[in-house]
This record gives sequence, structure tokens and C-alpha cells, in this order.
Amino acid sequence: MRPEFTGPEVDSFYHLRDVEMTHRKCRGLSCFAAQGFDPATWSDALSQWPPVYCLGKCYISPATTENLEEPHVEIRCKDPIILHGVEDTTMLSIGGYLDGAGYLGLRRALNHDPEYVIAEVERSRLRGRGGAGFPAGKKWRAVYNTPGHEKFIVANADEGDHGSYIDRLLMERTPHRLLEAMAIAGYGVGAAKGVIYLRKEYPVAETRLRQAIEEAVECGWLGNGIGGTDFNFEVEIVIGQGSYVCGEETSLLNSIEHQRPVVRARPPFPTAQGLFGKPTLVNNVETLCSVPWILLYGGDSYAARGFSNSRGTKAVSLNSMFNNPGLYEVDFGVSLRAILEDIGGGLKNGDFKAVIVGGPLAGFVHPSEFDTLFGFEEMHAIGASIGHGGIVAFDQGTDFVQLLAHVFDFGAIESCGKCTPCRLGTRRAQALFSKASGKALDAQERQELRETLDALSFTSLCGHGSGLAVLANSVFSKFPEEVKSCLA
Repeated sequence: MRPEFTGPEVDSFYHLRDVEMTHRKCRGLSCFAAQGFDPATWSDALSQWPPVYCLGKCYISPATTENLEEPHVEIRCKDPIILHGVEDTTMLSIGGYLDGAGYLGLRRALNHDPEYVIAEVERSRLRGRGGAGFPAGKKWRAVYNTPGHEKFIVANADEGDHGSYIDRLLMERTPHRLLEAMAIAGYGVGAAKGVIYLRKEYPVAETRLRQAIEEAVECGWLGNGIGGTDFNFEVEIVIGQGSYVCGEETSLLNSIEHQRPVVRARPPFPTAQGLFGKPTLVNNVETLCSVPWILLYGGDSYAARGFSNSRGTKAVSLNSMFNNPGLYEVDFGVSLRAILEDIGGGLKNGDFKAVIVGGPLAGFVHPSEFDTLFGFEEMHAIGASIGHGGIVAFDQGTDFVQLLAHVFDFGAIESCGKCTPCRLGTRRAQALFSKASGKALDAQERQELRETLDALSFTSLCGHGSGLAVLANSVFSKFPEEVKSCLA
């Protein structure tokens, strides 16, 4: 693989290619919500160019790169699957990780054939923790079944959803868990090479991962002849250069290939033609970090946790609006209200106006919906999502028209530009929302806004444009009085 991003067509796509990640201020949605805590920092963030849209420090937003405070981490489930070692930082080194049963899942995998590994992941009913909740076992099976002498494992560590800092903490505090998971995946599907696509905004994670790779190679858990077998697996880190859309798996693959990282049309899917045209398994960090536990204790044990079609546990991250911001591991099936009020402790300033779960491309949740059980289908039924698990709360002082203008500005800046609805529609919607924050739109403008959102919903190439429309339409349907200046 080429070591650097090269070429003006590629370089011009990224916001942070030539930017040092010092003295940067975040203008993500969590920081928008918390702007009243530090108006000066928020004002600086809006004037700084290029923009940074999430630093993974939403627990202390408005955030800057100079904020060194660590988040509160707590286990709020029966027993941990994801945050074991994260809450007490005992697994930074390979010694600590081995003391905590590290690499035993990989050892168990190597004692069986690859089909056993795939079947265990299928039995676990693990679903992707980074977006739509697609069954992980189906992806693994698809790559396993696709012929090919060369296959890849890609860890999507481009955690850009505002409000989420789950993957950052997993990589910084339990880096070997990700490496073990990737090696298990490689053995299962028949891949000898793994790539971690890591966002530039996470420099500490890069340092910890590189150290962990060195330790794993020295101890025989990466490289050639892993665990005394004939299985070989190596891991490379590729650092993103600043692009939200690279969290979409096909854009991410183009970025690794040093092509302009626009979204690919599908099919073919990455499981058949992914990185460099080879069968590729792409999972996000939290999804992969569930795998060592599954191989150690069994897929059936994992599936026994959770409820409905949401199995295992889920990490959630709460933004600085909460009395108890931080990272928590919870059981599926608890109510959203329990997460917001019992775990999060409610808001620092008054009552909730709304929350977003899973990033800026999902629908708002109204307080009347807080008793919804925390699960994939259950959240989808109210027009929301699980997504990454980042939860951003908004208090009663939030101006929803200004919020929509801010989010669509983000959407326009981060659009890959490949499809017309997203390239032009996000900017036009942003202009109309900006106007509506000071003056009601006329009938023609309201109609134009509606048609623009419809175009984003139905004709966008990927979830970037359609997700922005979901967010806007959820405000229109759930908070109509707040956006009267925009409604026909």
C-alpha cells in the first residue's frame, strides 16, 4: 500500500491534511448543544477554518484539543463485554491484557477450523454497532464464502458521529482487544492482512495502537505463525485526513486506496469486491471488540444477553449536557429514560427538549418517547436509531431552526459531492434554514425546502444526504411549533 495520500484530486478532498491537531476547537452537534457553557470557545470554533466536527470529547464540550480531562467510565450492565479494562485502564499493555484473559479468544479460534469461528459469530446474533445494525455474521459469512487468495479485514475507526467517543476509549485503553478481534476475523474469513482506518482527530489512539501492534508481534499474536500455527496476520494503520463521509465503508475503502473517497455505488458490496477489489470485511471498532468475548465464552452465551433482536450489550456515551456525562455499558432492553435520567442524571440546565442517539443523521427523540426500550427495532419505530451509541441532549434553550442550519452546514461541508441532491441540496437547505432563523420563509421558499428534503431522502447515493433529511423531518413532525418559520 502507498504510504501517503497523494495527488491534488485526492488531497483537496480532505479538511485536515495539512493541519496540525493542536489548538483546534470543535463545532460538532454536542458542542452546539453546550455552547452556552463556554460561548467564547464556541465562537472561536465557528470562526476557525478548516472546521473540526468531533474531537471525541463530547463529555466536556464545547471541546478543544487542549482539553485533557478524561471521561467517567462505568459498567451499568450485569457484567461487562465491551468496557472490561476500559473502566480501570488495566489493559493498556499486553501484560495487563493477557492477565485479563486477553488473546484466549484467538487461541480458541485457532484450535478450531474457520467455519467454527464464523458459526460462533452467527450464533451470537451480533449486529453492527456503527450504523444500521446489520448482522455481523452475515458479513463474515459472505466474505468467508467468496473465493479469493487475498482478502482483507478493515476496522472502521473513523468514529465521526457527533456525541460518540466509544471507539476512541476502546482503542486508547484496550488496544489489544481490537487487534485480537481483527486476527480472529482474519482467521475466520481467510484474510492475512488487516487495516485500521483511524481518524486524525484521535492521536492518542494512534500511539496506543502502534505500541500494541509492536507488543503483539513480539509476543507472537500478530505476524507469522501466530500461536504456533501456520496462520499469518498483520495489521497496518492508515490515518484519515479529515472527512466525515469516510465513515461510510466504501468511501473509507477508496481513501485507503488513495483514490478520491467518494461513495461507491453498490452492488458489488465490499464483501465481494472491497479493498483493491478483493473480498473485504469492514466492521467498526465496537463491533469487532465484542468478538474476543464471543469466541471465549461462545456465541450462545452472547445471544443470551440483551432482548428482542438486540443481543449482547451496548456502550453509550453521554454529552456534557448531562449531570453525569461519560461512557457506560448498558444492557439492551432498558428504557431510554433509564439511560437519560437514572444513569445520566438528567440535565445540568432544566428539562430535556430532545435527544439524538447515534449521530447527526438520525431523528430526534421527543421527551414523550423516552420510555422506548433501548433496542434496534424499538428505536427505529420512533424514527431514531442506536447507531454508534452517542447520545446528545438538548435543553429547553435550544433553537431548532438554528440547529438545523448548523447541521446542514456540516452536511454541505462534509458531502463527498458525487451525487447532485447531496452536493447542492445540503447547501440550499442550509441557506433556507439560516434565513428562517431570522425571518419566516415565504410560500415558494417553503415549497423549495420541502422538495429539497424529498430529493435528499429519495435520491441520495448514501446515508449522508438521506440521514440529514431524516433529522429535519423529525423536527418538523415532532416539534412543529419550533419551526413554524419553515413549514408550509
